[in-house]
Amino acid sequence: MARLLVNRLLQSLLVLLAVSFIVYMLIGLMPGDPIDLMIAANPELTSADAARLKALYGLDKPLVGRWWNWLTALLQGDLGYSRLYAQPVGRILLPRLMNTLVLLLPALLIAMAVAVPLGVLAARRPGGKLDTAVGLFCFAGISMPPFWLALLLIMLFAVGLGWLPAGGMETIGGGGFLDRARYAVLPVATLVLLSVGGYIRYVRAAMLEALRQDHVRTARAKGAGEARVVWGHALRNAMLPVVTILALEFGTLFGGALVTETMFAHLGMGKLIYDGIMGNDFNVALSGLLLVTLTVLAGSFLADLVYALLDPRVSFQEAR
Repeated sequence: MARLLVNRLLQSLLVLLAVSFIVYMLIGLMPGDPIDLMIAANPELTSADAARLKALYGLDKPLVGRWWNWLTALLQGDLGYSRLYAQPVGRILLPRLMNTLVLLLPALLIAMAVAVPLGVLAARRPGGKLDTAVGLFCFAGISMPPFWLALLLIMLFAVGLGWLPAGGMETIGGGGFLDRARYAVLPVATLVLLSVGGYIRYVRAAMLEALRQDHVRTARAKGAGEARVVWGHALRNAMLPVVTILALEFGTLFGGALVTETMFAHLGMGKLIYDGIMGNDFNVALSGLLLVTLTVLAGSFLADLVYALLDPRVSFQEAR
């Protein structure tokens, strides 16, 4: 077990190093740098001023050298300074991360709470009326564009009925937990409707495979009740591939949902990373993308541990 932890840690560090290098190179190859953008915004800056500023911020060095300087500063706990937001990156990431979790974590929990029972019920009688209805629901959810669904919900519940706010995060001046919850209802509902169809399909497919296994037929032959067979025996094995999907979605929790956050004016990680890339703000973009990569790796490791809990045949003990 200890060797596994060390190996996974080393692999994760190598992945983070490679991702930081590739992203830094790609952003650096984009036309224009922060100094060029400053010159475009202020015609009074001369070429001598531009050269002096580039030397001051290290932008006159090759991309590899600039990436190395950024990496050494990161290892010392310095995420850098954001040009777009005029403050240290560390002060920006945490509030945006919390804003994203307020939306995506409830959306994930609600979607799974709906997907598991519907997927199981649909798999029990494939081709039946319930299975057909669930399939149509999944198809509709997967097919809807996020911006279109967000607009429909805004027009219905905010403009038409006036029950919920159309966008933003809280009432001006602050209104407490319930006030913020009202502003989160529509974006969370959008994310749930967009994702639950895919989860249902994964659960249904996994359950169909699990119900064909020998141990399930054996349990039925021994006289076990249908509820115990389905929920106690088949579902446990069916959750293995679903755990893999959840592990991948774990990174999405921290990466944000750009379209939904934009439609509802919610300041989350997705909008932050997008603005950092489009504004050539290296420090913001890199820090955000590395955080997403780190959480994906952490989710993959947690999935391995859950496999061992769900399936006794999975073991991390070294072969002797």
